Amino acid sequence: MEIICKKCKSKFRIADDKIQTDRAATLRCPRCKAGIVVGAKPLAAALPSSEPEPACIEAAPESFDGYADSPFNFVEEEGKTALICEENAEVIKKVSDVLKIMEYHITEAESTRDALKRMRYHDYDLVVVNEAFDSVNPDENGVLIYLERLGMSVRRKLFVAMISRRYRTMDQFTAFGKSVNMIINSRNLNQIGGILGRGLTERDLFYRVFNESLQAVGRG
Repeated sequence: MEIICKKCKSKFRIADDKIQTDRAATLRCPRCKAGIVVGAKPLAAALPSSEPEPACIEAAPESFDGYADSPFNFVEEEGKTALICEENAEVIKKVSDVLKIMEYHITEAESTRDALKRMRYHDYDLVVVNEAFDSVNPDENGVLIYLERLGMSVRRKLFVAMISRRYRTMDQFTAFGKSVNMIINSRNLNQIGGILGRGLTERDLFYRVFNESLQAVGRG
């Protein structure tokens, strides 16, 4: 679904299944911060800048689901999105610097609950998650469990890179067992740009053949 802010004319996209049809939600434009009403009310209706901001929030208080500032994680049209699930500030900076060069719109999750809410409202292109993120036991990582349970039609569109201290970088066997696309050992984070680039390229090549095969049998 395409959303347009009438105040600054910025164009954004949001997955149709993220919109609640039974009630409206009032969001803020990530560019100019004007109110945008989506859902049961007409789309892309930015409130006049002269209208007090509290009135915008009161329009649909139940629809925010804890995200008064940006519940839907808007992304500019044609933009790529990435979610970082990491607690170490130094690691976050390394990953963010690389993803910015790769032209990703980046979101940082504060906790497992925060990450799951964000993924509920937005289909990310890339998720970078530390296996120890917000978890005492890395084998019980809530984000990884959620991603593992995604339907294949959704999962194949998402690239998941898991940062680990236990497993070696590019260990494909372990990556398959963990239901992630790639493993990056924490000791190799200084080379994360090249590692991610290689993994994304290989995934794109694989699915290009896969999609062409589906089209060949009339299922594309």
